[in-house]
Amino acid sequence: MQRRRTVKVPASSANLGPGFDVLAAALALHMQLEVVETGTFAVVTDLPIATDRRNLCVRAFEALHPADGFEFRISSGIPLSGGLGTSAAAYVAGLVAADSLFELDADLLAHATELEGHPDNVAAALHGGVAICADGTSTRIDAPTGLETVVLVPDEAVRTKLARAALPAEVPMGEAVFNAAHVALLVLGLATSDYDLIARGLQDRLHQPRRAHLFPRSMDLVERAASLGALGATISGAGPTVLFWSHYEQTPALMDALRGEAEGWARVLRAPLETMGAQVTAVT
Repeated sequence: MQRRRTVKVPASSANLGPGFDVLAAALALHMQLEVVETGTFAVVTDLPIATDRRNLCVRAFEALHPADGFEFRISSGIPLSGGLGTSAAAYVAGLVAADSLFELDADLLAHATELEGHPDNVAAALHGGVAICADGTSTRIDAPTGLETVVLVPDEAVRTKLARAALPAEVPMGEAVFNAAHVALLVLGLATSDYDLIARGLQDRLHQPRRAHLFPRSMDLVERAASLGALGATISGAGPTVLFWSHYEQTPALMDALRGEAEGWARVLRAPLETMGAQVTAVT
């Protein structure tokens, strides 16, 4: 009998404004990996990604077990143009598949963090909800049920390497203090369903201003988010995707406004906050 696993993994948005490399939220856009023991190695997908052992799902799988004899079938509803945790989702999918197939009970967060280079996206992809990462571990909280998110995804991607290179090794004390304060406001707002605190807590002075030249239209929308009907907006990960935050009653009008802003250069997707992390199913 063929061994088979199907893994469904959510997208994720990292940083959430002030929480650089610390905060991330899972979003209800998903990728799916089906791993089947066929006796032959293969990667089957319609996506413009590697179909050999460089494939991120395969690399993650092989961090736990050789991929020889397995076929990897990959589909995804997560935009590939940058900022929604596509690599994290792929790494998590491969690790979860291997861990389940071979009953390894591996430390998946540690392996995924090593592959990805930072823990925020992979923690949200693994566990769902909002991830708070510190000291090599992550703590999960759930966002208020009335809080919704919408993403604006530009057609042109920004390379993560360029986005990282735009950041200095050290930052002024005032900026560090500002971001620490606003992380506290944001987390408290999320934990207590205080929308005023959430709106105040989305501000950042560490990474978004320094990367603005890489995605000026995205940053313009972040700065005008309140006038468009949102609680606020943040650059998703390294950009250029923008995550807009809203109360559910505001979301339809916000999406209408964003579609007008995005015409010709970006698309707008409703991407609710996802409570479920990676899910694996043994298919027989």
